[in-house]
Formats: sequence, C-alpha cells, structure tokens
Amino acid sequence: MSSTQLETGNQKLETDLRELAQDIVRGAMAGGATAAECVVREGDEFSTLVRLGQVETLKEAGSRAIGVRVFNGKRAASTYSSDFSREGLDRMVKSALELAKITSEDPFGGIPEASQLGSLSGDLDLYSADVYSLPAEERISYARRAEKAALDYDPRIKNSEGGSFDAATGHKVLANSHGFVGEYRRSYCSVAAVPIARNENGTMQRDYWFSVARNLGRLESPEHVGTVAAQRTLRRLGARKGKTAHVPVVLDPLVAASMLDHIFEGVNGDSVYRGASFLAGKLGEKIAGESVTVIDDGTMVGGFGTSPFDGEGIPTRRTVVIENGVLKSYLLNTYTAKKLGLQTTGNASRGLAGTPGIGPGNYFLQPGTKTPQQIISEIKDGLYLTEFLGHGANLVTGDYSRGASGMWIVGGELAYPVEEITVAGNLKEMFFNISEIGNDLEFRGAMACPTIRIEGLTVGGE
Repeated sequence: MSSTQLETGNQKLETDLRELAQDIVRGAMAGGATAAECVVREGDEFSTLVRLGQVETLKEAGSRAIGVRVFNGKRAASTYSSDFSREGLDRMVKSALELAKITSEDPFGGIPEASQLGSLSGDLDLYSADVYSLPAEERISYARRAEKAALDYDPRIKNSEGGSFDAATGHKVLANSHGFVGEYRRSYCSVAAVPIARNENGTMQRDYWFSVARNLGRLESPEHVGTVAAQRTLRRLGARKGKTAHVPVVLDPLVAASMLDHIFEGVNGDSVYRGASFLAGKLGEKIAGESVTVIDDGTMVGGFGTSPFDGEGIPTRRTVVIENGVLKSYLLNTYTAKKLGLQTTGNASRGLAGTPGIGPGNYFLQPGTKTPQQIISEIKDGLYLTEFLGHGANLVTGDYSRGASGMWIVGGELAYPVEEITVAGNLKEMFFNISEIGNDLEFRGAMACPTIRIEGLTVGGE
C-alpha cells in the first residue's frame, strides 16, 4: 500500500469517527435528551518484556470504544460500548436515555456553555507514526539492549527484572450537542531496565531507569537507559538503616514529583469543594516558600499532558497555580467551577463514561538555577531521597509520613546508602520549607519537578 493510500485511509477513518460521534449526539437529542456528548477512542499498543535475554511477554493489541453522556434536564447518565454495530450503538444510546430519567437531579450538572468551547489550532506535535515504524524484532531488540547494557555494566549485577519496550498510539474524538466536534492523535514509546545487584554478603538491591518520548528519535538509547539503571542500582548496595535526625532532605526529581502530586491533589477542585483539601479556602494566601511557582500548561508543544481541548471540549490553557508561594488558582472542570463559583481552568479529564474528573496538563514546579550537585554540596549532614514506599499523606490535615530510602549526605557528598527509614513532617510546613530548587526540570510524564531541598524534616531510622 502506498503512503498516499495509507494517508487517505487514515483520513477516512478519522472522518468516519467524527461523523459517528456527531451521529450519536444527534440520536440522543432525537431520543429526548436536553444535552448530550459522545467520546470515541481507538488505539494500538505494543509491549514486550525481555528477561535475561529471553522474551518473557509480548503483547500487541488494538482497541476501539465509544461512550455517550446524556442529560434529561438536571439528570444525567452515561453508557459505553465496544460494539460498533448499529444495534450495539442504538442500545447504548437507549440505555443512557432510560437511565437519565431515573437518576438524581444535580443543579450543577450539564455540558459547558457553547461560548466556552473550542480547540487550540496548529500542530501540537503529539503524534508520530514512527513509534510503530520498527519491525517487531527491532522493538524486542530495544528491550534486550537495555537489559544487556545493565547486566554488562558491572559483575555485581547478577540478575534482572527485565528490559522493556512499549509503544502506543491513540485517537480521540469528542462531540456534543452545542455543535462542538474535536479530535486529536497521540503517540508515545518507552524503554526501561530493572537490574538486580548483589554484593559479597549476598544482599540484593534493585533499581530502574527509563526513557519515554512522543517519537523514537527523542528516546534515550537503550544502552544509556541500561547504564543509568545499573549505576542507580549499584549505589544502593551496602545500604544500612539511617540515623534518626532532624535534617535537610534533598529529593531527586522522580521523588520530588510526588510532592508536586500532593499539591495537585490539594488544588483539585473536587477535593476543594468537598472540603477534603488542606488548601480549601486558601486562594490568594501564601502557602509555600517564595521560590515556589507551580504551573499547569496544557498547551506546551509536544508535552505529555498537552491536548488541544480538555475532556469537555474547552481549549486547554496555561494556569499559574502558585506564584512565588501564593496560591493563585485551583484546577477545575465546569462542574467543580460551578460548585465553587469560579471559572473552569480547562482541566476536565474523562474516560468513556461517567462524569468528567480533573487531570493535569503539563504540571510542573518552575526550576531554579543551581545544579543538584551544588544543592547537595551545601549540606553537611542530611538525606538525599531516591525512593518513597507506600502512602502516608493526609490531605485534610497535611500530616505526612512515608517509608523511604536514599543516600546519606556527609560533608556535601553522597556518603553511603540508607534504607528502612521514614520521613515525616506536615505538608503545610514542608511547602514553606522548600529552600532550594534545582535547574534539572525534565518531563518524563505530564507531571515534572526538579531536585528540591526541604529543611527540617524528621528522618526516622535507628
């Protein structure tokens, strides 16, 4: 098949899905709905796991599904289906219409006003066909090469939980009864390695590294991923229980992102209107240190959290959540915005059925100017945190306590690995006590954070 034929085929499929979504909305309105919206999703995914050079799992799948949400005045209901036959689609719409007659009324329900709807224009660089350009054997080779690089790095790396390669593409169409119809395609691929090291005492440690990108060209090489995974694993060998102390703690970027996640949960409109957030009622107040600026930007070209419109058809945007420590905005969809008497921030996220939730765009802590090495070098005695275990954050009170492991800092250098420790504090104070922010912001997902230093946390060890 020529590339022109393939392109024409793709355009026809997109047209078909657009027409199908609009057809479902028209059918729901003809059936008595006062408002309706339809989501169609299709995608392909490939994943393989290679362990000790042998293919352990190999999965290739395609999926297509459709969902409809209908309103009967202030009553709403939704249904979804993977059956695209005429009978299946009619049954889906009919079920939703019948359910909408008997659900409870909600005065805040509904789809957005027509004037709010729209889509960003221009190429947002979300899709690349090259994630599927490799033959299956070469995809498996990516996983094998990553694992091999880790195993070959050092004789103490004796085992592995595997090397992996994943690729996926997705296509989403959203249509509603205000005449909105929008669509976009996304792609991503990733390569990862999880080696296991053993020292002379027989003690084992594992760690990992990965790379993820919208296209193959931006993916780190499998050899680099395997090497970094090996280095991260080896530095954990000989870990001991840390001492109990009140010290500065430096969080590596992957761990620091979980702190950002707690802020996201705190500014999530759903948590706020329910009173289940320690940030409820704090708009305009100082809630973090002067250096803390948090941004949610769904418009960044090529971003993992970028889309031309949110889950309700509202154009995505850039929202300053915290500016120089002051809480400037919650993150909202139309429902939570109505509840709080505010405007949506274009953060609606949704599956095929149910009411929209709230999700991040590209959500990040603005980086500082110091390198991670400079931040560590200024600490005489402290902890460099590389892993959290379990969950221990109370979003209502802010109380925080989690199991952790990392490296103890002595005289400005990483001295020895520690494990079986706990890190405790209160989120309300922890955000104020962020004293340094690194310059190493890097997106490996929709949420990203540079290295951060937090003062005065309690580390529980021996």
